[in-house]
Amino acid sequence: MYSDLISFIKDWYQTDKFVPLHEPRFKKIDKEYVADAIDSTFVSSVGEYVTKFERELEQYLGVKYVIAVVNGTTALQVALQIAGAKEEHEVITQPLTFVATANAIVHNNATPVFVDVDRDTLGLCPDALHKFLDQNAEKRDKGAFNKETNKLISAIVPMHTFGHPCKMKEIMEIADNWGITVIEDSAEALGSKIGSKHCGTFGKIGILSFNGNKTITCGGGGAIITNDDVLAKRAKHLTTTAKVNHQWDYAHDEIGYNFRMPNLNAALACAQLTQLEGFLKDKRRLSDAYSLFFKDVEWCDYIREPEGCTSNYWLNAVITSGKKERDEVLKITNDSGIMTRPAWQLMSDLTMFKDCQKGELHNAKWLRDRIVNLPSSARKDV
Repeated sequence: MYSDLISFIKDWYQTDKFVPLHEPRFKKIDKEYVADAIDSTFVSSVGEYVTKFERELEQYLGVKYVIAVVNGTTALQVALQIAGAKEEHEVITQPLTFVATANAIVHNNATPVFVDVDRDTLGLCPDALHKFLDQNAEKRDKGAFNKETNKLISAIVPMHTFGHPCKMKEIMEIADNWGITVIEDSAEALGSKIGSKHCGTFGKIGILSFNGNKTITCGGGGAIITNDDVLAKRAKHLTTTAKVNHQWDYAHDEIGYNFRMPNLNAALACAQLTQLEGFLKDKRRLSDAYSLFFKDVEWCDYIREPEGCTSNYWLNAVITSGKKERDEVLKITNDSGIMTRPAWQLMSDLTMFKDCQKGELHNAKWLRDRIVNLPSSARKDV
């Protein structure tokens, strides 16, 4: 039943060996940039490549400020902090996400609240968000408060699952009506757009990840994105140990973090950024091929980009007809040397978050039992 899929994937990557889910691609330029950073001796957070990467990413995204940090989790942690999330606050997010989304909320001593996702985008559902706020929140002088817990809802964090854009225009309208800050978890969505506007640039703040399994990578790495002058300055200050600017003196004016991206990583990030469009084009070729392959397959539906959007297809995925079929394809493909995986366990089911408030999660639970991620790397010759 699944032998044609195994043959298709191995033929696409022209290999009889193990096929990973998503592996990075490195070329001569990557080694040249990294070697240059080593030769400069500036391999930590002070170096020209850090600034170069920020400026080039700003230009690519069409935003005023990018602050490069050590990973996507720290980017989201700081984004939430500068947005005001703290103890006795709540942050609304989705249960179908990587654990870092919820962890970053708790790192700020705030409490996550889980609202359902859409089946077509896999991201935060505007209708579910509207319903949750209408039933559970009220506007007060200092913002939107949860009537049940009496806590301020200080942020909403939609996550662009597998690189497929959420319905950001609708989410922003709801958030603006309630006066709640939106922070986009775009860790998986570099290159994804709604119309001509990049994911990560709709909310007050956005974040990106450059982990080893992302579309481009620098080993680790993340970025905070904003058009707000004050927030950008504060993000830069906090991520550089809150050091007061001075030619030689070391003074710090608050508790900060050593979260600045090292120059060595930034050099690799700059090299990878020059190859981004090539990676995206090859990943789109793969998505088109998957779409054609699954056109007449009865046991699953292939997930295409939402209407009016351009997905980066970071991870290709299918929705199987049921949990039984999901488990069958996972076992058979992995036994055959094809790495596939299910969606994450829902955050609301994890031990540390199981007591958090949540709305009705019908779609998230339905998707959890049916999603299978497929190999999605760009090919070696792009």
